[in-house]
Amino acid sequence: MKIILLKQKNIFVYTIILLICIFIYYNFFTKYINITKEVSNNLENRIDINNIYNQNGKIAYLTFDDGPTISVTPKILDILKKHNIKATFFVIGKKVKENPEIVKRTYNDGHFIGNHTYSHNNSILYKNSENFISEIEKTDLEIGKAIGIDNYHSNLFRFPNGFMSNIYKTEKENYVKILSNMGYSYIDWNALNKDSEKKYTNNQLLNNLKQSCKNKNILIVLMHDTKDVNDSSNVLDDSINYLKNQGYTFKNFY
Repeated sequence: MKIILLKQKNIFVYTIILLICIFIYYNFFTKYINITKEVSNNLENRIDINNIYNQNGKIAYLTFDDGPTISVTPKILDILKKHNIKATFFVIGKKVKENPEIVKRTYNDGHFIGNHTYSHNNSILYKNSENFISEIEKTDLEIGKAIGIDNYHSNLFRFPNGFMSNIYKTEKENYVKILSNMGYSYIDWNALNKDSEKKYTNNQLLNNLKQSCKNKNILIVLMHDTKDVNDSSNVLDDSINYLKNQGYTFKNFY
């Protein structure tokens, strides 16, 4: 009788262990499948920066440089939210440190946070490769602190004044390989309202944008979320409505 009870007890214990193993395996396998699907979908849907202008359809990527600022960035975020548009913000590291709560809101609203150096000072940035790397790493560090993500890496960089600019052209060409080694792509723009060039009226800013968008299906629109020269938040609503009327849909670099 004791032997029978012992065998029954062993069978019960083994059954419990087996059920636990099945439960752990099932949950792990299901989670693995879901992660695999998510990664696969992200790979299929991710932006190929090098071929971004080869996409079909009319697509506008709204990008905002040189922020965040207390005076302009929140207004831009409000307008984007009203239109349910996700944009891209190329932020300056030292301004992120000053205004982390704005970066947090920007990220939580679903916008992409790109790297635009820590100081936006060319004489510091291009002094040597060590400075160049440090400017990028410090900016990612501040972004990560602001949004609560350790080891944040935006993967996307915009040169101050743009890569296409002749300012520090040789240095920029030399540092492209460093960017690649750091896991970064860089991107400029092909449309803008010239809000950082000189003082314009709101109508002039809108007309500048209209002129630069002519005969282009894919737009990467440069604006600034500062008011150093002009305040693009004052004309953003009209700019979005114009692009919508022209048949553009909106994406960001996620």
